[in-house]
Formats: sequence, structure tokens, C-alpha cells
Amino acid sequence: MAVVEFSWNASSKRFSFPGIGVTGSKLSDEVLVGNAKWFIIFRWAFIAVLLLFQIAALIASDTLTTIGITHQQGWPIAITAVLCIANILYIYALDFRRQTKYNSPSINIWTQIIVDLLCLSVVVHYVGSTGTPAPFFYVLHIALSCIFFSTMESLIVTVLVCAMYAVVLLIESPLLFLAPQSVLTDSSASFLTPLKVNILLWMFTLDVLFFIVWYVVSRLSIVVRTNERHLRDAYEQISRAQVEKDRYAVLMTHQLKSPLDAIRSKINLIKGNYCGEVSPEIRDVLVKIDNRAAGMAGLILDVLKLERLKAAARDVNNLERVNIGAVIGKCIDKLIPIANSRHIRLEALTEEFVVACVPNQLEILFENIISNAIAYSYDGATVEISTSVDRQNLTAVVTVVDHGIGIAENDLPHIFDEYFYTPRAALHNRTSSGIGLSIVKTVAENNKLQIRVTSEQNVGTAFSVVFQHAENARGPEKGVQQSGNQLARPVTPHAESLQAGQSARQLASH
Repeated sequence: MAVVEFSWNASSKRFSFPGIGVTGSKLSDEVLVGNAKWFIIFRWAFIAVLLLFQIAALIASDTLTTIGITHQQGWPIAITAVLCIANILYIYALDFRRQTKYNSPSINIWTQIIVDLLCLSVVVHYVGSTGTPAPFFYVLHIALSCIFFSTMESLIVTVLVCAMYAVVLLIESPLLFLAPQSVLTDSSASFLTPLKVNILLWMFTLDVLFFIVWYVVSRLSIVVRTNERHLRDAYEQISRAQVEKDRYAVLMTHQLKSPLDAIRSKINLIKGNYCGEVSPEIRDVLVKIDNRAAGMAGLILDVLKLERLKAAARDVNNLERVNIGAVIGKCIDKLIPIANSRHIRLEALTEEFVVACVPNQLEILFENIISNAIAYSYDGATVEISTSVDRQNLTAVVTVVDHGIGIAENDLPHIFDEYFYTPRAALHNRTSSGIGLSIVKTVAENNKLQIRVTSEQNVGTAFSVVFQHAENARGPEKGVQQSGNQLARPVTPHAESLQAGQSARQLASH
């Protein structure tokens, strides 16, 4: 038995490029806000490390001193307090203040980098600027500036890092750039002492490393952003081509619809003997022509319906509260004649709940799923429809189970592709247009639904539609039981329907 889950909870902006956010040489404000918030989260983690360091300093101060870390009681607490206050201010500026010329995401990140460099310089000074690897944490800010900013701006950050590190070394060795007293008394004495040489060599080596990191990361950022721009342009071209293709398909279907309707009308006139008597052989040929024309008419209607659904996806504010129990009951009423023609029973055990969705689209979704269940069931089988509502988590699941030909495991991931159907399915249902489940997918995308499909060949298929934010329907809860062409709203469901609902849930849960 194969199980595949399909989720379409992404943003409904179908025709915009998904989240690249590259404008010019640096990231867009939308992406910068996300990166700034990520940086804030990372800073909370660093604050936690400082607190752990403070605890370790209190417990094992002598051990830290032996490895070269000079601990003073106040600086970790002071740095922690400064970073906490700064983080709160960053969050306030991003989430609770309107973006202005002086409160932009770029300024927010610049402020974060400068404050972090100042705090890091204090940490490097007290932890050890030459005897420990603490100065290498400057590299993180250089890499982030290359990602967040343009090449020139990231170069400014690199120069700022070098200047701050030089200040740290100067504070630790105030006589670094002063001549020793021996030079004043003895002109032959050297200006550079071994200690000065070591410090200057260490500073020069790290400065070279900082600029190498800046150059490599900035080059990589330029390459990535250039490729992203090319990808965005290609995506926009594909989107425009897709829209044009859909418009052309709609135009062609409109042009085919009128002559096809005229052909079917003439065929019906001939079949009704309004044009004189026809032989049985000709009548059989006309029936076959009419069946093929009916299939083509169904394909035309499906194409038009799919295009209307795609157009509806562009209007994200067109939502209404819909009672799903009533929608399912309406779909069952509409599909009863088709089910009866093949002696298939529709058995439903449902309860009502309300969700916000695009108007009339969920009726299209369930009508396609239930009609598919009827089409691919064996004659005389049963199609079971059940609902499960979790009122605590505000979720609901509607499951439609058929007992038919099933879907092969390697075909299951492709069932929502346009015009996809297997040869086995085509033999069982020759009138299929191949886009019924594409319509289901489009509705699910428009309404941010999740669909779980469970299937086993020659056993059956279960479609489970998962709703988030489901609410109780107004008035008492109702159940609907459907058997054959009888529609009842019972007080106590029959045992057979209870068993059908249980089997539906069991097949969907595998």
C-alpha cells in the first residue's frame, strides 16, 4: 500500500518569484528583515554562551587564568546586558515601528553589526587578543556583511574590523607605537623589540586573513546574486509564457465549443428521428460520435474551469466561511445519478464544520474527488465519505474511499499533474480528460489545503483532505447518510455506515 502527502500551504502569490529578493547589488528589504531576525536569534544564543562563561568563571576562575583568559567580574555581565537591551530594541524597531528613512532594515543590520563589533572587541580584549582564537570571531561579521550588503559596504565593515582589532591591541600594549627609552639614550638601539614584532606580525596576519575572507565571500555573493537574477528573469519569462499558453488554450477551447455544440445538436436531432428514419447501423455510429463529442465537451469545460481557478488564485482576499457538511451533501445529490447508473452506493457519515475558503471552490474539489471515486470503482462497489473533526486543535479531515482499481505506487506522486493518467486508468474510464485532479490541486493551492492519498492496486484509493482552522458550524451538528439513491439525515446512523466510516479512516491512516 502506497501513501503520498501533498501540501499546498505556501503563499498564494503564484505569479511572483519565490523569495529571491535580489535588487541591484544587495538583498531586498523583505529578505533583510528575515536575516535581521535570524541574526537576533543567533545573538540570543551568544548571550546564553556568555552566561555560561560567567558561571564557569565563578566556578573555575583559576583554570581560566592558566589558559590565558583573564576574567574580571563585571565585563561578561555588562556585555550580556548590552546585547539583551540591543536585541529588544532591534525587535521593537522591526516589528513595532513603521519603516522610515531612519528605520530601515539596512540601518537595523548596520547597527547590529557595529554594536556587535564593539561588544566583540571587549570580549577579545578580556579573553585574549593574541593568546586565544577569540579574534577569529570577527570573520563571522565580515562574512555576514558580504551576504547582507554590497561589495563596497562589506569592505567598509572589513576595514572597521581591522581598525577595532588594532585599537584592542593598542589598549593592551600602549607602548606599541612608542619608541622605548633605550632608543632615546642609545641611538644604536632598535625601535622594534621582539614583543612588538610578534604583536605587529599577529595583527598583520589577521588583517590579511580578514581581507582574504572578504574578497572570497564577496566574490561568491556576487556570483550567487547574479545567478539568482538570471533565475528570476527566467522564472518571469516562464510565468509569462504559461499565462500566454493558458490564454491560448482558453481561446482555442472557446472556438471549439461552438461548433462542437452544433455537432451534438445535429446528432441529437438525427437520433430523435427529426430528420427522418435512420438505420440501426447509422444510429450506432452516431452514438459513438456523440460519446466522443461528449468527452471533448467535458475536456473543454474542464480547461475553462481550470483557467478560472488559476485566475481566482490571484485574488487572495476573496474568502468566505463555508459549511463543509453542506458542500459534501450538495455534491452527493449531484452525483447520485452517475453512481446509480453503475450500481455504486454512496455512503456518507459526516458532521458539519466551517472553514474560510474561496467561494464555490470546495464544491468543485469534492465533486471531482467523489466523481473520480465513482469512475474508478468496480460496478456494484461502495464509495464511503467520512469526516473527522478535532475540535481541540481546530483541524478536520474529510476522507473519500473507493473500492476500485487503485493507483500504482510509481504513478501516485504524479496524479495531480495536468493531463496525467495511466493506460490502466484510461481503459477503465475512457471519458477522462486527465485534468480533474489538476483542478483539485489548484483548489487546494488556492485554499492552502493538504491532501493525503493512500492507494493499493485492485483494492482501492482513499483521498483525505486536511483542513486547518476548522470551526463548529452554527446550530446542532448533523450527520448525513447516503445509500443508493436514498438521502437520510438520521438521528442514529446504521451499523453499516458506522463500519464504512471506520474502514475509510483505517485505509486513510495506513
